[in-house]
Amino acid sequence: MSTETGSLGGAVKDHPRAAAAVLSAAGYAVVVATFAGVLPYPDISLDTVNLMAHAIAAVNTATLLCILAGWRWIRRGEVKKHRAAMVSAFSLIMLFLLIYLFKIGGGGTKEFVGPTFVRNYVYLPMLAVHLVLSIVSVPVVVYAITLGLTHAPEELRETAHARVGRVAAAAWSLSLFLGVIAYFLLNHVYDWDYLGLLLPW
Repeated sequence: MSTETGSLGGAVKDHPRAAAAVLSAAGYAVVVATFAGVLPYPDISLDTVNLMAHAIAAVNTATLLCILAGWRWIRRGEVKKHRAAMVSAFSLIMLFLLIYLFKIGGGGTKEFVGPTFVRNYVYLPMLAVHLVLSIVSVPVVVYAITLGLTHAPEELRETAHARVGRVAAAAWSLSLFLGVIAYFLLNHVYDWDYLGLLLPW
């Protein structure tokens, strides 16, 4: 059953694709503005950059576990647990984004300086797949969560939630897994150079 016409919730429920597109575009805009140096962030030290990197890895690991739990629960028909796990995963990814933007905007990045073979054939390809999946999965994830939050379980059977959710969970999980592995290679297995802020001026 649709919510009241004219309400924001009703508009989102009636037009989930448009809502997901708007939310995704807003997210992309904030990230691009951060990398372009348009948005102001407080300067942070290298120690804080490292602390944020560790926090990001912890948040991403927790997110991955929530997604896997949610996938398992929906296969068992435990809808409430599935919903709680996926909402938790989405909330965690919002926390990741906040930490990540402050890390990049206020502190900068680190460059992998391990063995050339590992860098060129393991780390960089892994990082590339992680980044591509994290970018392209945004609208799919947002669309799935929008449907899940605006429709009752019985209504979701009439939507693309299950099909889109499978794609979103798979892409999101692989991206998170590769991101965590890349973090360990960069921060705990090999060495790195601190590049600092990568601003265009």
